[in-house]
Amino acid sequence: MIKSKIFSTLLTTTIILSAISCKDVKEKSNEAKEETVIQIVPENLKWSERMMLSEIERFPEATKLDFSDEARWTYTPGLVLSACIKVYEQTKNQKYYDYIYAYANTLIDSTGTIDTYKITDQNLDMIKSGDVLLYLYDKTKEKRFLKAMQTLDSQLKSQPKTSDGGYWHKKRYPFQMWLDGLYMAEPFHTKYAKQFMDSAEAEKVYNDVVLQFDLIQKHSRDEKSGLLYHGWDESKEQQWANKETGNSQHFWSRGMGWYGMAMVDVLDFLPENHPGREKIITYLNEYAEAITKVQDESGLWWQVLDQGNREGNYLEATGTSMFTYTFAKGVRKGYLDKKYLDVAEKAYAALIKDLVTVEDNGVVNLNKCCAVAGLGGDPYRDGSYEYYINETIRSNDPKGTGPFIMASLELNK
Repeated sequence: MIKSKIFSTLLTTTIILSAISCKDVKEKSNEAKEETVIQIVPENLKWSERMMLSEIERFPEATKLDFSDEARWTYTPGLVLSACIKVYEQTKNQKYYDYIYAYANTLIDSTGTIDTYKITDQNLDMIKSGDVLLYLYDKTKEKRFLKAMQTLDSQLKSQPKTSDGGYWHKKRYPFQMWLDGLYMAEPFHTKYAKQFMDSAEAEKVYNDVVLQFDLIQKHSRDEKSGLLYHGWDESKEQQWANKETGNSQHFWSRGMGWYGMAMVDVLDFLPENHPGREKIITYLNEYAEAITKVQDESGLWWQVLDQGNREGNYLEATGTSMFTYTFAKGVRKGYLDKKYLDVAEKAYAALIKDLVTVEDNGVVNLNKCCAVAGLGGDPYRDGSYEYYINETIRSNDPKGTGPFIMASLELNK
């Protein structure tokens, strides 16, 4: 009986020691796993570079930056690569230049033909990536890049217009001007004219560019709030259009974000002595005042800008990033009062606090991005409040990451 008790005690001790030993091994194994997580994106870099490296990790091929399975010429890579250009110019890291070059090299053949692009679509969105070609041609002098830019310029020369001269957003969206279109086409158009046209021809382009801003202000701006409606239909035939004004129903955050970025970027290239310059600066100041009034206490902005307390609305990352960039750049360039830098700083701090997350490997995510929103089309988008709040929300949409990088650079973050 005594032997049996001794044996039982020894057995119990052995089991306990074995369990402790297994626990130790397990903990050491977990520690080893934690230690072996490779830091893809170093945390000692600025947010601008951390986000750019994260984008390259997510999309090793720049042609697929918008979660695309196939390489295609479109505006979203142009947006992110415009940000990448700024990061490269600051860091001179060859990795960024190679990423930019690979986009154009993949989609533009030796004759200057742009793969997947159709001029007959007359789609203003397709002009945006021309900004990348302007940069690369300066660096390489490759004739194919110039040929491709000439094609984009020829689209603008033949772009259908409203009766008073406003570009249709796309051929399939007749008589419609969208806020998006100002950013897609006008910075490229202005810089291209400045670099490649004689003074008389360039002057015509400058006048046409300023006209687009004049018309958007005339047709889309709400006098009471100072905000601008997402779209305007001259024909007033669209289901989404007000039958008296032709305007869509709501003030969409990203729509106004596109417009703000368009103004501060066009001013980079519009000559100092052009009379339209002061007009655009005036529009920008009116815009800044209106946007600041609808900024949430958190520092962020709502998907539907003026309806923050309405059920279903949410604080959205892409518009917030665009406003932050617009205000920060506007102040730096002397277009806006310095008080708007405080607005930008507050917004940026809120982005980092509430909408940015970092994975164990250092990859940075920008969350709460509206994936896409438009008007009309098939299936039909009616521009209602319910439409805007129910579009897909996702992380790392390039329409947010690109402006986030540019805002980070403007604020030296």
